[in-house]
Amino acid sequence: MREKQWISEDLPRFVAANLLAILVCFPCSGTLVAQTASGPSPLLDPNTKVEWWFVFKFNSEAFPRSCAAPQRACPFGDHPQPYQQFSQQFVYASSANHTLQQGGGCLGGTTTDPLGATFNQVYTGNFSFVLWNDQFYGDPILTEGAPWGHSKGMLAWDQNGNGLVLQVSTPDWPGSGSQATPRSSGNTLGCILTDNNIMVSQHFFSLQLNKDDVVIVLKALANASVLTDPSKPQIVKNGGPAEIQALVEALGKESSSKVPTKDRLSSGIVLISKPSKLNVPPWQMVSAMLGGEPLRAATWWTKPEIPTTTASTVIGCWDASLGKPGAVEIATSGTWNGKTIGLEGLAEPNGNHAKVGVSTGSHTYAIFGDMNQQGSLAPPRCSSSQNGRGGLFYVVDDAPLFHSVQDLIKGSAAPSR
Repeated sequence: MREKQWISEDLPRFVAANLLAILVCFPCSGTLVAQTASGPSPLLDPNTKVEWWFVFKFNSEAFPRSCAAPQRACPFGDHPQPYQQFSQQFVYASSANHTLQQGGGCLGGTTTDPLGATFNQVYTGNFSFVLWNDQFYGDPILTEGAPWGHSKGMLAWDQNGNGLVLQVSTPDWPGSGSQATPRSSGNTLGCILTDNNIMVSQHFFSLQLNKDDVVIVLKALANASVLTDPSKPQIVKNGGPAEIQALVEALGKESSSKVPTKDRLSSGIVLISKPSKLNVPPWQMVSAMLGGEPLRAATWWTKPEIPTTTASTVIGCWDASLGKPGAVEIATSGTWNGKTIGLEGLAEPNGNHAKVGVSTGSHTYAIFGDMNQQGSLAPPRCSSSQNGRGGLFYVVDDAPLFHSVQDLIKGSAAPSR
C-alpha cells in the first residue's frame, strides 16, 4: 500500500525535481561517469579536497632534512640525489584550516602530502594540463631570461574546463605533467639531477578553478609571457572547451603587452599579471595595483637588489598609469617555532627562493608571487632583472592566513632608500 501511495503522490515531484538532470544526461549510456566526474582539485592527502592550500618549505639550515635517505622516495621519476644539504620539512594552511601548521614527511616526495597528492592526481590521471617554467634546463625546452616571464607552475583541467592551478617557486620542477611522457632528468622534488630545489626555502600555492577561472589564468599567463611550448607533450596536453584550447595554443610567445591585469576569481582571490615589457619593480607594482597598500615581501633577494622603499621613495622606473605604490619592506629573516629562518637569496643553505608577501597596512592580504625583488628603481637600467620579466601574484584576503604568514616572515628587514 505504501509503495503505491509513493508512486501516486511523490513520483511527479521526483520527476520534476530531476527532470533537468535527466535531460542534461540524455543519452547517458556509456558517458555518465565522464560527464559527472569532477575536475582536479587541491588535495591535502589523496582523499581530502580543499578549495586552496599554501605550503612553505623550509631551508636546510633552519630545518634540515626530515626524512633519511633510505626513506626518500621518487614517485614521479628518478632516484634520491646525493645532496649534501636539503630540507623537505614544511608548514601548510588551507581552506579547511587557515592557520599554518607543521606538515609530516617529505614534501613532494610522497603521494600523501599536499604537494605530492595534488600533483599525483594530474600525473597519473587523464586531465589536460600546461606546465611552464623559465628554468627547464633543456628538458624539454631551453632556459630563457628576459623578456620571458619569471614564472613557474601547472594548470590542469577536465573536459568541462574545471580544474586547478599550482604555483611553484622551484626551478626545473615539475618538468612533466603525465606518466605517459616521463622526464629523463627527474620529476620528483628531491630527485632532480640538474637543480637542488630543496636546499633553500620554496613556496607552493594551489587553487580550485572553474572554467571561467581557467580562462582568466590562461590570459594572465599569456600576458606574463610564461615559458612553455604547446608542441611538447611532456609539458602541454591540450583539451577541453574550444576557448581554452585556443588560449593554450597561443602560449609560449612573447607578449607585446605593457599593461598589467587584475582579475577576481570565483573564489574571491585576486590574480595580478605583470607583463615583461612593463619595466617597473614588481612588488612596488603589486602595491600600487592594490591601491597603494604597503607590503612586506620575502623573495630571492640578491644582486641587483631592490632595497626597502618607503611611501616617499622616488621610483624613476615607473608607469604613471599604475598610481602610487606604498612602502615595500624587504624581509631578510622570519621565524617558525622560535627558530630564525633566513629569507635572503644567495645565503645558502639559509636562503629563500619563495616569493611571499603580506600587507603592512589596513588589509589582511597574503600574497603568493612569481617574482623576486631584484632590478632597479631608477634609470638607466629600468629593464634590469625582474623589472624586465613577467609574473603572477595571487592575493588572498583572509585574516587567519594573513596573520599566520605575517608571523612566518616577521623579522629583520633590508635598509630603506
